[in-house]
Amino acid sequence: MDTWPSLRRTRRPKTRAPRMRTRVRTGAPARVTGALVAAAALLVSACSGSPRTSAGGAVEAALAALPRSTPSALSPYYAQTLRWRSCGVPGFQCATMKAPLDYAKPAAGDVRLAVARKKATGKGTPLGSLLINPGGPGGSAIDYLQSYAGVGYPAEVRARYDMVAMDPRGVARSEPVECLDGRRMDTYTATDITPDDRKETSRLVGEYQAFAEGCGAHSARVLRHVSTAEAARDMDILRAVLGDRKLNYVGASYGTFLGATYAGLFPERVGRLVLDGAMDPSLDARTLNLDQTKGFETAFRAFAKDCVRQSDCPLGGRGTTPAQVGDRLAAFFRKLDARPIPAGDADGRRLGESLATTGVIAAMYDQGAWEQLREALTSAMRKQDGAGLLALSDSYYERDQSGRYSNLMMANSAVNCLDLPPAFSSPEQVEKALPTFQKASPVFGRALAWASLNCAYWPVRATGEPHRIKAQGAAPMVVVGTTRDPATPYPWAQSLARQLSSARLLTYAGDGHTAYGRGSTCIDSAIDTYLLHGTPPAPGKRCS
Repeated sequence: MDTWPSLRRTRRPKTRAPRMRTRVRTGAPARVTGALVAAAALLVSACSGSPRTSAGGAVEAALAALPRSTPSALSPYYAQTLRWRSCGVPGFQCATMKAPLDYAKPAAGDVRLAVARKKATGKGTPLGSLLINPGGPGGSAIDYLQSYAGVGYPAEVRARYDMVAMDPRGVARSEPVECLDGRRMDTYTATDITPDDRKETSRLVGEYQAFAEGCGAHSARVLRHVSTAEAARDMDILRAVLGDRKLNYVGASYGTFLGATYAGLFPERVGRLVLDGAMDPSLDARTLNLDQTKGFETAFRAFAKDCVRQSDCPLGGRGTTPAQVGDRLAAFFRKLDARPIPAGDADGRRLGESLATTGVIAAMYDQGAWEQLREALTSAMRKQDGAGLLALSDSYYERDQSGRYSNLMMANSAVNCLDLPPAFSSPEQVEKALPTFQKASPVFGRALAWASLNCAYWPVRATGEPHRIKAQGAAPMVVVGTTRDPATPYPWAQSLARQLSSARLLTYAGDGHTAYGRGSTCIDSAIDTYLLHGTPPAPGKRCS
């Protein structure tokens, strides 16, 4: 349930053991598959401590950095001093930053935002702060910083930048949106996402309504104020209190929408911005979801071609076409719809069609998970053991073994439903659109169409609309697109690069979601050069 609508994520499933990348950058650990899932020891709360001035030194410097468009009522936020202290992870510091809950009414109260950093480690001219965001919406930037970016980004980058992360409002440590407890989330995620009759449709709608009502009941204060535009304004306050005249930023997946929104609001404050796995802000929710459906079909066909070349593929052997592979997987999903199978789960959960579909989709984010998916499908199809697919699904939802969920999917819906009007407003509209979605993806189209209904019952009216972002006058930016990206299809990167007045498009011809740090020396070198020297890649640069 609510598995995939406007997903915009960088999440990748964990393999059974860390799978190291084949190329290790000098001085930096190789990135592991599922790099965004932090170890439990890293899941610490933001904290504040002894007073310390911002990197710029004086309050006057922070006030001088105010954009011309900022009202005087926001000056206290821009002039605040972050109080840094150790937060339990060696080498990292944490603090809490205040921002107005409602930018239209700054006196109405604050929202407290968790911030973390790792100071620059080496010699050379300091380049200020590098803010990172892993996507979602709903992904914890602090988890990402502590588990990967702060230790796995190239040594040269970490030597010259303070690596910084802020959990956006409503996410993780920053006044998180809460909706349902773990047991109710289990019911929600397992609900049939491809209803066959009115009774099943009513049950699906009822779950969407219960989820929305839970968010409204438990998160009423923040629910109207978790939009991307507000999060981008928070980033500008952070830029100022860190003492940076301009924002340097790497955003992945949904993080590209956040970064592009910042550039549109504050073009004169743009430093070096990398937008990897780009979104297209000009598209409405229905088009976004349909394009994403096509993206997952493209990724699945790449998986299918690879699968049938392997000796352990449960969906066919050499000579089997991707269409035939898809037919066999769809037939397996129908069997699970009729009769879920055991999954070795301590809470008694069984693997039905919805959770199995989520597990397969999770593996589409990273070709490094394809072996794991083949093994999981083999166990489920031949041994009636759904544990492998359930593990993939749980990783996607960030559900731990005790049955607790992170707030990822809750924040995901809260931001998406506020940023754009719903793709569909009724089950009848979904039914009319089913042929289009099923044509886009015979395997996933039906489920993805119904998943697009989730915002129809949201308790808060959308405040955003589709729009083009030019950011006229901004410094050169780099937009990165992967040709077979399932979650942020390549045409979105092409479109965003055309919209932004100063953007250069960097293309990765390959599989998986996002490109930086995934094994392409060509991509990594181009981005590192830009971050360190400000030189964007040549027009039309393409890597593989």
